Amino acid sequence: QVQLVESGGGSVQTGGSLTLSCAVSGHTYSRYCMGWFRQTPGKEREGVAVVDSDGTTRYAESVKGRFTVSKDNAKNTLALQMNSLNPEDTGMYYCAARFLLACGRRYLAASTYNIWGQGTQVTVSS
Repeated sequence: QVQLVESGGGSVQTGGSLTLSCAVSGHTYSRYCMGWFRQTPGKEREGVAVVDSDGTTRYAESVKGRFTVSKDNAKNTLALQMNSLNPEDTGMYYCAARFLLACGRRYLAASTYNIWGQGTQVTVSS
């Protein structure tokens, strides 16, 4: 059974940076779609950035140019480098995955993914 464990969250001021990491354990497959989502109380889970097993990356418009998603296949980890953070980036960040299938057109939809981590909190203060 695949497990995802996030780390790296914390509190920063506007303009700061954080790097989130997602450790993947269990049996995995070479074909996958993995990504980062975030959620704040009362709102739906929002897709932030995803990476396909062919290396293609895609981002939500709100984070393009500021966030970078990457997969280290040797270490089996997924990272999210976040720069120029602002208070609107505050939320619980979740790592998500699905295996044996590419991301498809609905790559930023939470329903695309069937494996989730527990989340790590990111708080950006003004």
